Amino acid sequence: MSESNTYRVPGMHCEHCERAIRSEIAALPGVAEVQVDLQTKLVTVRGERLDDDAVRAAINEAGYDVAASAS
Repeated sequence: MSESNTYRVPGMHCEHCERAIRSEIAALPGVAEVQVDLQTKLVTVRGERLDDDAVRAAINEAGYDVAASAS
């Protein structure tokens, strides 16, 4: 069963931010899709058996903080 989690990442503001975050998250097991909305500062991750801690760590590895889960 597919699941979806949304994260608020207030520090992203450009296409470089989007690419860095998308790249880190897409490399995680189970991730099928990563959507980044720069206007709302939200990152939505869809896939199977998503690991919330791993997604947060990937966003952090890209150089950004997760403010709070928006889902």
